Amino acid sequence: MTDSFADATIAGLQADLSAGRVSEAELVRHHLDRIDRLDRRGPALHAVLELNPDAEADAGRLAAERRSGRVRGPLHGIPFLIKDNLDTADRMHTSNGSTVMLGSRPSRDATTVARLRAAGAILLGKTNKTSWTSGSAGWSPRGGQCRNPYAPDRSPHGSSSGSAVGVAAGLATAALGTETVGSILGPAAANAVVGVKPTTGLTSRAGMIPGIRSFDSIGPLCRTVADAATVLTVLAGPDPRDEATAAGRGRDHGDYRDHLAADGLRGARIGVPRAVFFGYSPAADKIADAAIEAMRAAGAVIVDHADIEHAAELTRHPAIGLVVAHETRHYLDRYLAETPGDHPRSVAELVAANRAHADVELARFGQDMLEMLAGFDADLDAPVYRGALSTVRALARDRGIDATLRRHDLDALVMPTCPPPWPIDPENGDPAPEGAAVVPGVAGYPAISVPAGFSDGLPVGITFTAGAFSEPALFRLAYAFEQICPARRPPLR
Repeated sequence: MTDSFADATIAGLQADLSAGRVSEAELVRHHLDRIDRLDRRGPALHAVLELNPDAEADAGRLAAERRSGRVRGPLHGIPFLIKDNLDTADRMHTSNGSTVMLGSRPSRDATTVARLRAAGAILLGKTNKTSWTSGSAGWSPRGGQCRNPYAPDRSPHGSSSGSAVGVAAGLATAALGTETVGSILGPAAANAVVGVKPTTGLTSRAGMIPGIRSFDSIGPLCRTVADAATVLTVLAGPDPRDEATAAGRGRDHGDYRDHLAADGLRGARIGVPRAVFFGYSPAADKIADAAIEAMRAAGAVIVDHADIEHAAELTRHPAIGLVVAHETRHYLDRYLAETPGDHPRSVAELVAANRAHADVELARFGQDMLEMLAGFDADLDAPVYRGALSTVRALARDRGIDATLRRHDLDALVMPTCPPPWPIDPENGDPAPEGAAVVPGVAGYPAISVPAGFSDGLPVGITFTAGAFSEPALFRLAYAFEQICPARRPPLR
């Protein structure tokens, strides 16, 4: 058993499993050993909060199924990590990185987790994430500071940091992340992996500790675009537990692998929104511009300065703050009240519990946001909330991304995902966010971040985005770009 599995693809591992070159149990033991060597010891990445005590038993059952002639699909026996804000009804915790949530006992798996299990994926464990009280990406009271495997003194970026680091460092083949605004895209770029933020409503959020419900989505973090397409095919589809998925009924497009084409850039019209999305990082601009020229050489029609008219306005619009406050308070209260176990049952109780355990929960950062929410009157029927949500959607969708695509007759937009990873600063936290995530995030539109290059050894990605349920087009473009510019390289052996 070699570390070649640390950079293997889903299809490659499935071929090895089918041919008997490796077993499900051997794969699990290999990844558990790597977690011990790199996450617990060595560079101590702190990407994995806890291991699944049933992983090896699950591997045994799936191996027996394979021997009997039953293979559930391309994920049968593939090792996964799951972000710690997704419910698992097993012996693992669902804590959102918080010690005061360790008594939570969800009664059923998140729908996306249940779909992975049904497809034969093996859950290795839960990943570290940015907590409610953190000002530093990847830090949680329970897990400490998650670190970038390309430079452990650099940020892993974003809330799905542990999932991205785990995939990048070969601690699992694939992982689930969640995105509100940037929580998949940012970590994907910072850790040189592929991250897919699906259209809000394409994948169910049932069993997810909520961020901002109108923006939230759950998607894969993988090492290749093809792997991401394989995983999203399993995750996508309607769910009666999440009313937003009704909008996606009939729009999951079957198997997303069918849209992968090496010549997918030929004739594609791709817009480059310079305003807002370029100019904050010379290093990211340089790599994105080189990627754009490579796409042009591959036959894409590049429409430069295809700016999103209201992008700058959206980054500071007060309507977003109103949506955030109303939805976070309402849906977090509901999640806490409905989830079984011994844990805070409301935002107000969560604030009190953090104060009672301040030596751990508030050891590095305060909880100003939670304190504000605890005193906020969240009424989702209030005209002020309904008006704010309507404003945000109009600026981001109809008058934003959709208008830009129509104006220039575009298939998609492309821009740098975010700056190269910055130094971790435990005293002052992270710099102000910059990057591709805000407009597709608040629109609830899909986006895919793909590795595009390195600046002084630090990863940089580019993001493709377009209108609602445009995942097939984005996969086609992202895959074709990956074939002409295979930028990813593994960080650790």
